[in-house]
Amino acid sequence: MSKNEMNLSFTAISENEAFARVAIAAFMMPLDPTIEELTEIKTVVSEAVTNSVIHGYENIDNGIVYMRAVIDFEEGKLEIEVRDEGCGIKDVDEACQPLFTSKPELERSGMGFTIIENFMDEMVVESKPDMGTSVKVIKFFANNNLMVH
Repeated sequence: MSKNEMNLSFTAISENEAFARVAIAAFMMPLDPTIEELTEIKTVVSEAVTNSVIHGYENIDNGIVYMRAVIDFEEGKLEIEVRDEGCGIKDVDEACQPLFTSKPELERSGMGFTIIENFMDEMVVESKPDMGTSVKVIKFFANNNLMVH
C-alpha cells in the first residue's frame, strides 16, 4: 500500500471543528508524527475548517465542509484539502496577508492563513466568489518517521 485516502463531509458548524481535528489526528498516525507535527496539523485543520464555517458559510444555513486527506507513504507526505461551497473570497492575496480579517467585530486575529502557511510545506488557496474556497496543504515527513506498510 503506497497511499491511503480519507474523505469526510460534515455540517458547517463550529462544533465540528473538534471532529475534524480528531479525524485528521487519527488518520495521520501511520506517519508516526511527533507531538509538534501532530499539534501543527490539527491546528491547520482547525484554521481551515473555522474559515469555512465563519467566512465561507456566513448567513448560509446547512453548509457542508469537505475534508480530504491523502498519505503518500513513498514520498512521505500528507496532503489535506478543506473546501466549502460558500461565498468565496474576493481577493485571495489580501486574505492571505498577516492580520487581515474581514470580521474584526468577531475579534478574529487575521492570522489563519499565515498559521497554515507557516506550519505546512506547501499551501494553495483557491476561491471563486459565490462558489466556495479550497485550501490545499502538504506536509512532508522524514522517511525514518514512516511506519512500514
